[in-house]
Amino acid sequence: MAARKDEWGMTPFTQVRAQAKYDKEHTVGFHMKLNTRTDDDIIRWLWKQSSKQGAIKRLIREDIARNKISYSAT
Repeated sequence: MAARKDEWGMTPFTQVRAQAKYDKEHTVGFHMKLNTRTDDDIIRWLWKQSSKQGAIKRLIREDIARNKISYSAT
């Protein structure tokens, strides 16, 4: 039985492989470890956000603008 293809002719395996290739070339990940005793306020705030990544990126961009910091893409 042949693997099922989507509208672009990709099988689930080729989709995963293509996404992994894109992620390796164009993305970077960061991990944050928070302490439930000392960072409870941050944890509660994050849980209320519909998009944790979006909220963090917004705060960072606001700080960059406030401090007039310029980071150019490499």
